[in-house]
Amino acid sequence: MAELPEDAIVEEKFLAASGPGGQNVNKVATAVQLRVDVFRLGLPPYAYAQLKVLAGTKLTAGGELVITARKFRTQDANRSDARERVVELIEKALERQARRVKTKVSKGAKARRVDEKKGRSVVKAGRGKVSVD
Repeated sequence: MAELPEDAIVEEKFLAASGPGGQNVNKVATAVQLRVDVFRLGLPPYAYAQLKVLAGTKLTAGGELVITARKFRTQDANRSDARERVVELIEKALERQARRVKTKVSKGAKARRVDEKKGRSVVKAGRGKVSVD
């Protein structure tokens, strides 16, 4: 997924941003809040589940991904930043996780563990109270 499909974008709102910008900050709404409907993206179930984990609180109960970009001083730069961040998040969610292969403990390793436990038992038993007969 190189680009965000336009039909998935629910809303693109411009807000007044905080931070650098001088007097421009008070006059121009440069920050962008981008809302994307993740159901319209047509993601496979594993990718949707991973996206829920990656997005965290940015994903609403209604299935909208909300990204706010206010890093730059212009609307265009913030708009492209927000779209890039959404695409990156989706690409990361589409990566398949490697399956974990369960391994078995070898018989030799089990035997060594038991022998070591027996050795410690003997050492600890030798630390008991000394009886004078």
